[in-house]
Amino acid sequence: QVQLVESGGGLVQAGGSLRLSCATSGRTFSSYAMGWFRQAPGKEREFVAAISRYGGTTYYSNSVKGRFTISRDNAKNTVYLQMNSLRPEDAAVYYCAADGSRGVGHAGTNERMYDYWGQGTQVTVSS
Repeated sequence: QVQLVESGGGLVQAGGSLRLSCATSGRTFSSYAMGWFRQAPGKEREFVAAISRYGGTTYYSNSVKGRFTISRDNAKNTVYLQMNSLRPEDAAVYYCAADGSRGVGHAGTNERMYDYWGQGTQVTVSS
């Protein structure tokens, strides 16, 4: 079992940056591949980024590649999402998620792979 708490969301102008954090507690953090997903009003939740258990492998959706960076600090039990060059279409509730079934070096892009979810943090981007 792991608990996840996101923070760092807020209002930012287009072109600006935010860094989301997801602090975890419970089972050993390095046991989990981690992912970020987002859901905009009226839309389905979508994959944003994922990182393997020790950070050696990362994946990004095409819409954020080159602008967002996922990272993790296993000593701090925290995963981050650095978001640069934000666009109005990036506005959504962002969720972090933990996947305890993925082997070292692997991370999933499908939300069904993830066992645990945070409560989400709102990101608003003004144009």
